[in-house]
Amino acid sequence: MTTLPLFWSCDAPAEGGCCGSDNKQYIYGGWAWAWWCISDTQRISLEIMTLQPRCEDVETAEGVALTVTGVAQVKIMTEKELLAVACEQFLGKNVQDIKNVVLQTLEGHLRSILGTLTVEQIYQDRDQFAKLVREVAAPDVGRMGIEILSFTIKDVYDKVSYLSSLGKTQTAIVQRDADIGVAEAERDAGIREAECKKEMLDIKFMADTKVANSKRAFEMQKAAFSQEINVKTAEAQLAYELQGAKEQQKIRQEEIEIEVVQRRKQIDVEEKEIIRTEKELMATVKLPAEAEAHRMQQIAEGEKVKQVLIARAEGEKIRKIGEAEALVIEAIGKAEAEKMKLKAEAYQQYGEAAKIAMVLDALPQIAAKVSAPLSKVDEIVILSGENHKLTSDLNRLLAEVPASVHALTGVDLSKIPLIQKATGAKA
Repeated sequence: MTTLPLFWSCDAPAEGGCCGSDNKQYIYGGWAWAWWCISDTQRISLEIMTLQPRCEDVETAEGVALTVTGVAQVKIMTEKELLAVACEQFLGKNVQDIKNVVLQTLEGHLRSILGTLTVEQIYQDRDQFAKLVREVAAPDVGRMGIEILSFTIKDVYDKVSYLSSLGKTQTAIVQRDADIGVAEAERDAGIREAECKKEMLDIKFMADTKVANSKRAFEMQKAAFSQEINVKTAEAQLAYELQGAKEQQKIRQEEIEIEVVQRRKQIDVEEKEIIRTEKELMATVKLPAEAEAHRMQQIAEGEKVKQVLIARAEGEKIRKIGEAEALVIEAIGKAEAEKMKLKAEAYQQYGEAAKIAMVLDALPQIAAKVSAPLSKVDEIVILSGENHKLTSDLNRLLAEVPASVHALTGVDLSKIPLIQKATGAKA
């Protein structure tokens, strides 16, 4: 059942009559009295009106001509003030006239908003586009007492295949993203599979490690038990052997005591035998041997005394000879010393000439010692290109002799006139 508001008014004269009032009353969803032929009543529909705005070949912000269709649900508002406005605007008009007014208003705003947006904004975000149209158109239709309940974009298309190209691009992007997603999914699956294998191997290794640790602990425990058993066995064996050794020692000690007793008895027998043998030897051997030994001792002592006397005589002889030889050597030494002393005194008196004489006497011996290796040489050949050079070489050698003698003996032979003449040196 449709609820219609009732508008009525009563007209009366300005002065005194019974019906001179200009009062308006709005009723919706109820009833009221109206005087026939006196009250003026009119109705307006409050039903929801469905509109289908359509804008063809409207250029967007990029200059692309689009055709946009939409669906809008509108109705007259029931608030008293807004209802009064709607009644002032649309009383006396049918529903189609109201729809046309609101439709033209929505299409005008739809065209103006299309010119400010790009194709992508309109096509990809229709809800935002419809919301923007509803927000912009709501104040204008609200001033007519009309409320926009909903507004949606029904279709968007063009005549130049722009949207289809955009769809192909988007499809390619989606296909690319899908391929990337498949590749990433396969990669993630491979990574996850590798991680699972790694976790499986880690768990397996951990299990193997635990098994190995358990086995090692078991072996160590087993070895410890074996070691303890071996120690106990060794201790028992050692105790057994020690006890056996003690028993053997006791037996051996008793055997030794028996042997000692037997040995003592044997010693007693042997001692008695020795005493008997000594007495027998005393009678048969010792006494004659002692007599013979006494005789030999007397002979040896006599021989010893003889040898001592002979040795003393030889020593005395040698001592006397040594003393005589010492006296001879002492005399010869004194004579030599006296001779040297006299020579020294003579040399002291003669001075440098005596020293030179001694050196000259010693020179033949020195020369003989120096030239001794040359005596083994059969022939000496002196190579010289000129005769006067050989002579000069000999003179040079002769000139070096005094310097050598002076270096060896400290005697300067160059002061001797004969040598000065031979070497050509100046005094």
